[in-house]
Amino acid sequence: MRLLHTYYRAALLIGLLSVVLAGGSGESVAAAPAPKLVSAGDLTLHGRHPDENWTTPTMAGTRLKAQPPLVAEKDDRPTFTREMVSVGWRPFDTFQLYVVKPKGVAKPPVVLYLYDYKNDTKRFLSDDYCERLTRSGCAAVGFESALSADRFQMRPMRQWFVSELPEALATSAHDVQMVLNYLSTRGDLDMGRVGMFGQGSGASIAILAAGADPRIKALDLLNPWGDWPAWLQKSAVIPTADRPRFTQAAFTKSVAPLDPVAWLPRLAGRKVRLIQVKDDPVTPAVCQAALIKAAPGGAQIVQYDTNLAVYGALGHGRLFSWLGARVKAAGP
Repeated sequence: MRLLHTYYRAALLIGLLSVVLAGGSGESVAAAPAPKLVSAGDLTLHGRHPDENWTTPTMAGTRLKAQPPLVAEKDDRPTFTREMVSVGWRPFDTFQLYVVKPKGVAKPPVVLYLYDYKNDTKRFLSDDYCERLTRSGCAAVGFESALSADRFQMRPMRQWFVSELPEALATSAHDVQMVLNYLSTRGDLDMGRVGMFGQGSGASIAILAAGADPRIKALDLLNPWGDWPAWLQKSAVIPTADRPRFTQAAFTKSVAPLDPVAWLPRLAGRKVRLIQVKDDPVTPAVCQAALIKAAPGGAQIVQYDTNLAVYGALGHGRLFSWLGARVKAAGP
């Protein structure tokens, strides 16, 4: 995006310079036309990217080609190393992937971290946070979901994660699988033991991605969204003025194939922990109940009354120990 803006400014300056020079010579020279900025909307075809299927978290009908990854930065700390890798497989959607590896482990297992759409990846720049993530001996890989934070670019302001929910969910689930493909090429990670932690919308994406990709052996899900008909009707995420738009039959139908309630049962045989906060206004009680009902047999269900109770029980890195232990114990 910065490159396009730089090009736009350069073209504008050249155009102005040509006018000035023409005025000085007495000749009439037309200013150079400003380049047309291509938006992400121009790359879609009837609401679908021509190379990507937004109706499923699987890669069926999706033809994404990864750009060569670029290691932008590498940090060496006493207990871990951290790489910031630029990756991408769509026009105008290159994003940063943080790969944090514990020292002293030749090929560590991998845990992907995907937070809610309102969160960015700045936490991965914190040495204390990265130390907590890698304390279990697993590598930590973090990134942002589609239409989130730094990845919300070149879109009309009226668009946001929920207004484009089918796109946001499907493309992010595809991202998870493309990230796993990239990690498999590195040779320094144990890709036979992979887990994923998700929070909020990130937990919903984790469910979809794991349902589509058996490489994910264990999941830790904190307050996932789901049960779309009820969620769109009741969630506090949606402004009251916008709710009628998202409860129309056409919208609910478009997101129905991507409901975590439908994909959770497909995780039978995986290690799953579902953590819910009862007073969470984002995912109402009726939706929480639907997610519990859909959870596969053997899933661990944990409920807390408040976020403060969650912090008291799982703060200071204790949240990450459950998943780390399950991933390390997973078979190939």
